[in-house]
Amino acid sequence: MNDAASHPVINEISARLDDLTPKARTLGTYIIQNPSKVVFMTTKELSEACDISEATVVRFVSAIGYKGYSDFQDALKDFVNTGLSLPDRIDIKDLEEPGLNRLHRGILEELNNLKYLYENINVDTMNKFVDHLENSPTVYFTGSRLSYTYAYYFGWSLTKVRRGVHILKGSDSTTMDMLTNAPENSLVVLCASTRYPNELIKLSKMIRRAGHTLLSLNDSNISPVIQFADLSLVVPSKSIPFIGNVSGMLAVIQYMVQELANRKGEDLRTYQEQLEQVYLENDILFNLDHN
Repeated sequence: MNDAASHPVINEISARLDDLTPKARTLGTYIIQNPSKVVFMTTKELSEACDISEATVVRFVSAIGYKGYSDFQDALKDFVNTGLSLPDRIDIKDLEEPGLNRLHRGILEELNNLKYLYENINVDTMNKFVDHLENSPTVYFTGSRLSYTYAYYFGWSLTKVRRGVHILKGSDSTTMDMLTNAPENSLVVLCASTRYPNELIKLSKMIRRAGHTLLSLNDSNISPVIQFADLSLVVPSKSIPFIGNVSGMLAVIQYMVQELANRKGEDLRTYQEQLEQVYLENDILFNLDHN
């Protein structure tokens, strides 16, 4: 797990611990010592574990700056998610249950994640992303490990809408060469997801030093690349994933690509007709008429 001093929730509790009432101190200590348990506990379960009232739990959460218990758990979730090892995630997901149950639970989990995304995504920031994608002559997409999947999908999709798109693998050191030699003030979209690879942090620093505009697409507010970005978008989710919460990230990418396509008007049709001609002339895609 993460160092307790590395997240605002834990920091706030630690800072106030000595000034709390005995019951609140017991609660705060339990949270600090068991964040991976608390993130899944109801107020009743937490109060019983600490031998206090539910009202004490509610007052405690309010005292450290959260509107409600669910807001507190959402903030704690980011901290827990970043620090969970693969074996920890196996325990959370209970992979030994019947497969059909896992399928049903997995679908419901993704539906809840998408509902949470719908209610909490920052649309203004998404549209600012699209502004940059519309106005920047050259755009580079990069990510590493799981987040390279998002970067590739984002960049590949955007090649169907505009020119000047490049996709770079963040785990390849030549990406630094490519961005060092990129045109001045290029736009770089960096995708980052838990558990954040250190190579993306190094790459973020290098992009800022090179003077490029850096947009970061993240899955949590504690993504370490946010501090280096000119503009950041967090794609919120409700659950802690086994590997990664994919559906929300893809939904946001689809929105931004489609929004840019909508802004292109007739220019988009001309561009896409040219692409289709290239596909046809070079027999790139399966064509029912030719088979």
